[in-house]
Amino acid sequence: MRPRPREEVTGAAELAARLRHVYWIGGGSGAGKSTTARRLADRYGWHLYLTDDVMPDHAARTTSQDAPLLHRFIAMSMDDRWVNRSPEDMLDTFHWFRGEGFGLIVEDLLRLPREPCVVVEGFRLLPHLVKPLLAAPEHAVWLLPTPEFRRSAVLGRAAPGDGFVWRTSDPARADRNIAERDRMFTGRLREETARLGLRAVEVDTTMTEEDLAERVIGAFRL
Repeated sequence: MRPRPREEVTGAAELAARLRHVYWIGGGSGAGKSTTARRLADRYGWHLYLTDDVMPDHAARTTSQDAPLLHRFIAMSMDDRWVNRSPEDMLDTFHWFRGEGFGLIVEDLLRLPREPCVVVEGFRLLPHLVKPLLAAPEHAVWLLPTPEFRRSAVLGRAAPGDGFVWRTSDPARADRNIAERDRMFTGRLREETARLGLRAVEVDTTMTEEDLAERVIGAFRL
């Protein structure tokens, strides 16, 4: 393996030190990330940063050169996004799953005060991108939902006829495609966290919101 240049190592260490006050909650869709992050922010008085909320701003701050998959996605019809492609293609070409725009999350976090601590959550927090930013490995955890938990979570927060899949010509097929894509994405996160030695919590339907929050608190060693 080629050794990393000394200045690259030094730069990563410096960036990790500047982000020492940040706690990261990544994971699959519908895993309870935002609910858990809100609970921690309320309990400890931390600043809450939700990556879903800044996606429109981040998309506007990119170009087709630095985020080609994102801009290709923006140009697609709703059917081309969610109905006409296979779940495998959707997984492999989804911009946020490929790390496009992740640097903008880091830029935002660096602008925040170092006190209080910050809890940042979202599926955009890919393990291989977050790991170099960790001054302490226990400052990050990934929530891995079972398909049953994700289905229950999604159904519980969407009214009938609500959601972007209803703007496609075949909402049922779009829903199946997204569910399969997200199942594969969670599997990818499971493999990657294990390979990189990062913490993960399996989330199933037997867990309450309080149970999950306590598991994350334990993972963070608070």
